[in-house]
Amino acid sequence: MGKWADGTGTLGLAALEVPLEVAASYRARRRGLLGRDGVTGALLIVRTNSVHTFGMRFAIDVAYLDRGLRVLSVVTMRPGRLGMVRPRGRHVLEAEAGAMAGWGLRPGVRVRVDVADATAVTAGPTRAE
Repeated sequence: MGKWADGTGTLGLAALEVPLEVAASYRARRRGLLGRDGVTGALLIVRTNSVHTFGMRFAIDVAYLDRGLRVLSVVTMRPGRLGMVRPRGRHVLEAEAGAMAGWGLRPGVRVRVDVADATAVTAGPTRAE
């Protein structure tokens, strides 16, 4: 896997394309969705296996992804919660509560990340786990 960088792009799910923000730097990962009233599409936080919603203004769906961008689990978190650590998790995808069910995102689904920033690289196929 190459180096991730902050930027924008799209999240590919079967025939669906969702606007995506990528948070790769320490500052962007720490900020996440804090202080926002919503999110258009999704936010991918790279190199993390847990999140919290302290200081959040709205409930979110959280998908934990493995290194090959396969969904391990999807949970909905209300503001003021601490998420469980997912040992095999490598990245976290966040969206407004209810969005992921509408996209058909569930455990076992592999997502595609296409980034607009040429310096960011997405994960490729990995061995079966």
